[in-house]
Amino acid sequence: MLLLIALAHAPAFAGDWNAGPAVLNTAAKFIKSLLADNQARDMFAFLFGYGLGQLAHRQEARGSDWVSIRKLMRRRAWWLIAIGFAHTVLLVPLDIIAVYGMTLLVLVQLVRARDSVLLWAGVLSLIPATLLLAWQSVQAQARPVTMAEFMEPTFGAHVVANIPTWPVETAISIIMVVPGMLLGIWAARRRILDEPERHASLLARVTVIFMAVAVIGRLPAALLAAGTWTSTSAAVGWTVAIAHDLTGYAGGIGLAAAIGLVAIRVRGGRVTTALAALGQRSMTFYLFQSVVWVTLFYPFTLDLSDAMSVTATFALAIGVWLSSILLAEVMRVAGYRGPAEVLLRRLSYRSGAVREMR
Repeated sequence: MLLLIALAHAPAFAGDWNAGPAVLNTAAKFIKSLLADNQARDMFAFLFGYGLGQLAHRQEARGSDWVSIRKLMRRRAWWLIAIGFAHTVLLVPLDIIAVYGMTLLVLVQLVRARDSVLLWAGVLSLIPATLLLAWQSVQAQARPVTMAEFMEPTFGAHVVANIPTWPVETAISIIMVVPGMLLGIWAARRRILDEPERHASLLARVTVIFMAVAVIGRLPAALLAAGTWTSTSAAVGWTVAIAHDLTGYAGGIGLAAAIGLVAIRVRGGRVTTALAALGQRSMTFYLFQSVVWVTLFYPFTLDLSDAMSVTATFALAIGVWLSSILLAEVMRVAGYRGPAEVLLRRLSYRSGAVREMR
């Protein structure tokens, strides 16, 4: 998940998407569109919903009633909003944390809704979510925009510039994460990823079918992004965008299912342990990525935006992800949890009725 997010975000800071080796840039744009754009977020949203389902299950097992669980989730939502606001204002306006917080605040009651309500709400929410994403994609087809165009010369100006647009952009983004989040809650009730051995056949079907649908639906947009073909037809542009963004939801869930299948066969080992350590500190290293982007690209830091091609930012994204694995493993060995995770738990949990999650 964090690798795909890095691949989606890092190229956004390149000043000129056509600078550097044309062949490598074409390949990078193709991979970014096919695997990362509007698919990494959907996998993230599914796993966020799955985590909510796990949280509710654990609290119920400890004897907490729904009122206490709902209060816990609302506190968690408010603190996610606060952390996401700080992330946007102080680091980069590419935040998903506050979006999850707002979504949870609005839809907390659905965490315990009937299965049929979850599934129907998830399916129906695909319509506005896909249309919103497709509209953004069509705009990007007409004029690709990079973050470099909006970078302020000083940190103070950077902070001030990000505040006014944050509330509206965050609220609108809720629409995009609802489908994946609701399906994640549904899947958590069945412990599909907690007990992948029991659900191996389901995971295999979902992986094959959903990933096939994603590849077929997203391939035209990936070829368009790479410049392999072009079209001036508005109808074609919208069709390609809708197919790309709708099947991105399938791809995100298919990727999560594929990881579940891998988990059945891969047990222990240094690489697996290190990857698990990174997953347990996902918020910390999501924020770590943004620290890297600010440090390298903004005018008030190293200002490397014009010095890096899309290909170079791809290599950087992979390097940041590999570094994250190493750092997470060092933290695991030293017995340190992720600071962002520790902060959120301390802010969200109260002693007494609801105890801190271990």
